[in-house]
Amino acid sequence: MFEKKLFSEMEYGVPLRVIYGKNEEHEADRVVAEIVRKRFLERTPYSHFALLYRGNHQARLFEKAMLTHRIPYKISGGQSFFARAEVKDMMAYLRLLVNPDDDTALIRIINVPKRGIGPNTVERIGELANELRISMLEAAQHQALKTRLGSREYQSVQYFTQLITTTARKSLHADDAPTALYDLLRNIAMEEWLYETSPSQAAAEMRFKNVSELLRWVVEMLKGDDEHEPLALDDAIAKLCLRDLMSRNEEEEQGDQVQLMTLHASKGLEFPHVFMVGMEEGSLPHQSSIDSDMVEEERRLAYVGITRAQQSLTFTMARERRQYGAVINPEASRFLFELPQDDLEWEDQKVVTEESKEQSRLSGVALLRKALEQPR
Repeated sequence: MFEKKLFSEMEYGVPLRVIYGKNEEHEADRVVAEIVRKRFLERTPYSHFALLYRGNHQARLFEKAMLTHRIPYKISGGQSFFARAEVKDMMAYLRLLVNPDDDTALIRIINVPKRGIGPNTVERIGELANELRISMLEAAQHQALKTRLGSREYQSVQYFTQLITTTARKSLHADDAPTALYDLLRNIAMEEWLYETSPSQAAAEMRFKNVSELLRWVVEMLKGDDEHEPLALDDAIAKLCLRDLMSRNEEEEQGDQVQLMTLHASKGLEFPHVFMVGMEEGSLPHQSSIDSDMVEEERRLAYVGITRAQQSLTFTMARERRQYGAVINPEASRFLFELPQDDLEWEDQKVVTEESKEQSRLSGVALLRKALEQPR
């Protein structure tokens, strides 16, 4: 029997870090700031970074932060924010508000949510637009259309065009634009339609949250902040369309991109620099696992994420987080306390006694060994 001696060619390495955001948006901004810092100070390629999270819904805010700072990224095992159907639908409404000649946008949402305007009606509007060489929105408002449609279809088309033109007119004034956009969302009954057409209540809630998030981004751009000047609505929509185009191009091109993926999707992969985000009780371990006393699988999942990192590993969390309309103060994940505290650098300089360090090391190793030995 040969005696084996394990060794590492690399040095001990940098400590594992735990950093905080004031809230979930600030958490995403801090991750982006870390990436930008390494990118420019150490010339680290974007492809050397990976963001790992427990659930796909967590990617949204990090994707927004990447887009804002023009950082190329790729979502693996999930769907980009702008690729979601409900986001595409709302983007089409926004595009039509600022560009009445956008026939593609009109075709997408003239019957979304459903308002009794079928394919035959859309075809007749298109025929009239071609004959008169005008946009489809203009054709939909033209008197000649009345003789080509039934009274019910014609009334539905007029309701739609009036909704668009009225909202567009109100949106011309920066102070009135946010109210006009949210009025549009209510008038088209988007929330009710998503609940009717989604496979579950949870799916409907997530889809409407995506639409609400898109409008929130627009309103933020209209108002501006300390770093950005307020934008007019057409400029804000143009900026979003550019981001959408950039994200689609980056998905098609396998270039230098930050990798965003779930912990499940990261199995078998390795990256020089890893961020495990949302390291909080209720997120990892997931609340459903805590409630059903099934934390072992979550522990194995955390171990998968930890072992993806080759050079540096940063855990992130938020001190405050919005959840179901309320603001909560999440606790740090129990898995962080199971790691050797000598190797863990807490941003808030948490004082840990030698005795608690030793207990944490022993319990962490025991729990991890137990998790790995259990059959999957």
